[in-house]
Amino acid sequence: MTDHVPAVREALEIPGAAALARTSDAHRMLHWSGAVRSPARRFIKNEILAKISLQGLAAMAEFLEPIVLKERMVLQEPKKPLDYVYFVESGLVSLRIVAAGSVLETAVIGHGGAIGAPLLFGPHLATHQSVVLFAGSAHRIRVEDLRLAMREHSEIQEHLLRYVHALSLHCAQTGLCGVRHDRERRLACWLCLASDALDADVLPVTHDYLSSVLALRRAGVTETLIRFEERGLISKTRGVLRIEERTSLEQKACSCYKLISGAYATSEPAISAIDP
Repeated sequence: MTDHVPAVREALEIPGAAALARTSDAHRMLHWSGAVRSPARRFIKNEILAKISLQGLAAMAEFLEPIVLKERMVLQEPKKPLDYVYFVESGLVSLRIVAAGSVLETAVIGHGGAIGAPLLFGPHLATHQSVVLFAGSAHRIRVEDLRLAMREHSEIQEHLLRYVHALSLHCAQTGLCGVRHDRERRLACWLCLASDALDADVLPVTHDYLSSVLALRRAGVTETLIRFEERGLISKTRGVLRIEERTSLEQKACSCYKLISGAYATSEPAISAIDP
């Protein structure tokens, strides 16, 4: 995997055209739609890091370390301190509660998020387990180094706190969704949220996994996905699901989808709501 951190440092330290000249072709291919960004941002995929000023990014750059996220890698365990905060660049991480041998997923985190961010503002022991669902990459930083950067640049704390508010709403809304919404709307919601987090329409996910983390019967999951496929919303092969009609799938999802995606889009606190 390309080591992005030295490139971040170079772009921050070398002014103007010189910095652009140092940016590799691979970096130039990574762009942000709708805006022209500085060379230091062209290859930053994580949305939290992308919002931080160049001064704040420079304070973090020497501590950031690229890491490959391998499938089933455990990034945090409940009731254990976290050494690193992981800014996800690609792939998908499942945030889940594990109790009495059962697993309940409360959120999926992709390039818009950071694993371990809530621990910066509350208890120092994790309450959730974070497991890599789809392989990808991230930049990690030691908690103490990130806290130092936050003290020096308050905007870093502000961006992280806004993200934590959105993630908290996501987790709470998932709990409400599980008891108030039917299987079809919950599955549609999960597929849309996972697609957003992964930034892709192809999801390497199985019926067994969806059944497990959503606490649904496998037969019911299979039945619902068959209906989705018959309506042209998705197509699936063994272990892979592709979203074909995204707008129609969103219309099938419960109100939780718009509420959660809206909270992440604005990174501002939102009020939880449920369908009547």
